[in-house]
Amino acid sequence: MNNNVNKYFVIMAIAIVLFSCVKNREFDTPEIECLDADGTFISIADLKNKYNGETTQIYEDLFLKGYVISSDKEGNFFNTIYFQDNSSNPSEGMQIELELRDSHLFFDVGQQIVIKLKGLYLGESNGAYKIGGVFTSFGKRSVGRLPKNVVFDHILISCDDNFGIEPTTAVISELNDGMLNTLIVLNNVEIKLEELGETFATKEVETLRTLVDCFDNELLMLNSGYADFQSEILPDKMGSATGLLTKDNNRYQLIIRSLKDLEFEQQRCVDYIDEFTSPSILITEIADPNNNVGARFVELYNSAEENMSLKGWSLKRYTNDNVEVSSSIDLSEYEIPGQGFLIISPNAEEFNNIYGFNADLSVGTNSPADSNGDDTIVLVDPFDSIVDIFGVIGEDGSNTNHEFEDGRAVRKMEIEANNAVFNSAEWFIYNDTGGAGTVNMPQNAPLDFNPGVR
Repeated sequence: MNNNVNKYFVIMAIAIVLFSCVKNREFDTPEIECLDADGTFISIADLKNKYNGETTQIYEDLFLKGYVISSDKEGNFFNTIYFQDNSSNPSEGMQIELELRDSHLFFDVGQQIVIKLKGLYLGESNGAYKIGGVFTSFGKRSVGRLPKNVVFDHILISCDDNFGIEPTTAVISELNDGMLNTLIVLNNVEIKLEELGETFATKEVETLRTLVDCFDNELLMLNSGYADFQSEILPDKMGSATGLLTKDNNRYQLIIRSLKDLEFEQQRCVDYIDEFTSPSILITEIADPNNNVGARFVELYNSAEENMSLKGWSLKRYTNDNVEVSSSIDLSEYEIPGQGFLIISPNAEEFNNIYGFNADLSVGTNSPADSNGDDTIVLVDPFDSIVDIFGVIGEDGSNTNHEFEDGRAVRKMEIEANNAVFNSAEWFIYNDTGGAGTVNMPQNAPLDFNPGVR
């Protein structure tokens, strides 16, 4: 559908020549003149849908509207302009790569621009879409910088008034790919405690700093080592942070345009305590079936009536007589219901085949849930204290009162609190030797085991 594009600015060619010779970044914006143009518009969303999995050139006579949200005035952006589809409540964002220093003199934040897409290249990286020139390496094309001599052949500037940009309010825990390449504002955030006293960036080195909210959710902040504020000390208070949301290696990042994007004037967050120890979390069964090593598991139990978060907790294994941890499982993402269980399996498929239901947590072989019966298994709370243990660290379990090879160790029903010192009297222990008072009775799965039952 053809629409008339009324009154868009185009930069005079003579301005480009003059600009390339200027050393001082503080000078007046070059003269501009209005230009009428005709074309067919496409939305950012529809343009993204044209991406077919690899960098491709656009051949249609299409135009794209957007509002500028980035600025290289203070050097934290370089040869990239970010834009979104609306000045407020945007649904899509994008970036264009170009060879143009001090682009803020031509494309101000909040200014509506129209991009002539024909001849440009479309690509994607880390969920964010970009347009520009082309760069080829080892036969593979990717989006590169648009040469400066054609920048103003592709980018027109609207004569409409610039009313600025209203950033979208967001919270770290709810960031998503739909916000990429858009301007957001995060309230009640601060610089991570461990980074206080540092500068925004190491000189001439791209540097990551960390924003954190009062619930310990973190977001990386990307700073250029060439930014004007590179040597400034990070603020030590809390407040709002405005910036462009990007992504790298599946981790979200925020890029600010200037120090004005950080308004940190409040007192820092009060420490939010969400990690707890408890005597009610204990190991209640460890399995090494005689007939199937794939059916091994470890069972944890919560003897309390209320649910218990395992944030900061871990299960560790000391193999044979080792005094150093051989393997560990982070339990932070899990919660055990009141008087409920957490079943951990090193072989999820085999566990389901044998016992008829899925384990709560699937881990790998050689993990604490994959012991062959002569190892020590310990439960560690968020404060790095051993709160429950089966076995003796530094003692191989073979022929001892903590061997469960080809058998199992099951906690007696009356034991409802963990114990940081191993006490064999709290356990029924079955194995293939009967040494040191244990029961010489190899156990076969599934008949001799009852994961998830006390």
